[in-house]
Amino acid sequence: MQLNHELPDYAFALRAADGRSATVNDRVLESSFILSPDQLIENWPPRDSAGLIADDLAPLLAMSPEVILLGTGERQVFPSTAVMAACLTRGIGIEVMANAAAARTFNVLAGESRRVVAGFLLGSPPDE
Repeated sequence: MQLNHELPDYAFALRAADGRSATVNDRVLESSFILSPDQLIENWPPRDSAGLIADDLAPLLAMSPEVILLGTGERQVFPSTAVMAACLTRGIGIEVMANAAAARTFNVLAGESRRVVAGFLLGSPPDE
């Protein structure tokens, strides 16, 4: 059986992600970032879900997504209701999951040509 390597028709793909780092294409990132299929925004200020505020979502919302994926590190940690409401009141879905799951989901949705934007929180919470 012949297997063909299919290249995505979008600029950025997540190769790996955990609570400390992520690999976007062939580049390792170690600080929080925002990703859409065609844009990478590095050094997104929030580091953990507990410190995330609704205003932190402004750059994600500016990309006009149909769904936002929020990768919250090694584990799934839901942000405040104000953060969730910042998306839901605009009719934009938000899914909260661990970074590894968010990376897999991002690649599937991007491959389906969905308007997906992901925010990945990287780094230790201040009390660790």
